Amino acid sequence: MKRFKFKINGNTYETEIIDIEDNIATIEINGSRYTVEVDQTLTPVKTPKLMRTPAVPSTDIHPAVSKTSAPIGPKGTGYIKSPLPGVILDILVKEGDYVKIGQKVIVLEAMKMENNIESDKEGRVVSIKKQKGDAVLEGDILIVIGE
Repeated sequence: MKRFKFKINGNTYETEIIDIEDNIATIEINGSRYTVEVDQTLTPVKTPKLMRTPAVPSTDIHPAVSKTSAPIGPKGTGYIKSPLPGVILDILVKEGDYVKIGQKVIVLEAMKMENNIESDKEGRVVSIKKQKGDAVLEGDILIVIGE
């Protein structure tokens, strides 16, 4: 746990606290173990644990909803969203263009790195919501894809 050096009457003692439970401590002094009782209750210092919330991807559909479209529904409609905060360096498509799945549509700078944003939908570009040079946050709608 913790190591200490004590100097008593000119003699140096190397100690280590092995365990603490209530007011009983197990210590090691110069290689010999001792159990000592302290006149107060001791609490060991604990390092706090870092608690992080689970990362949830920003998508435009609910996880409980089927990822395929209904046979009568329109194909390839939806949004292309920013996967992380950054600045738009280049827009590789324009309104009216037909995009396929996996096609690069935007170049986004995040943390001094260029990231290619690819289309995860197939269809025609209905509108482009951001312009070159715009700062975007994670989950911002960049492009609307339609029929």
